[in-house]
Amino acid sequence: MIYHVVTPADWSARPEEPYVPASLAEDGFVHCSPDEATTLAVVNAFFPEAAGPLLVLLLDEGRLTARTEWEAADPTPPPGVSGETLFPHVFGPLDRAAVEAVLTVVRDGAGRATGLVTAG
Repeated sequence: MIYHVVTPADWSARPEEPYVPASLAEDGFVHCSPDEATTLAVVNAFFPEAAGPLLVLLLDEGRLTARTEWEAADPTPPPGVSGETLFPHVFGPLDRAAVEAVLTVVRDGAGRATGLVTAG
């Protein structure tokens, strides 16, 4: 399983189509994380002031139709993540059929991501 952070508005837009985040056009791939701890570090590094809740898609990599490559962070991984950690990059839209679960990011009183719970 791999993890992808998304806003509820982005995830709920066009539910009849594969999900296409902006990073696919901007970077040529969809940014994903290999595990929950890395996902929380990504949220804390790149989404510290996100207004409202954030969701995390738990994706079955084997059910994605787009190619996935595991690559090093460029230029560096977020704080708290080893430089040896490889990140899954999906080179195409995310198939909704590959989504095993939609999780919600839990934040503490200071706004730091501390966990993931089942959305709903």
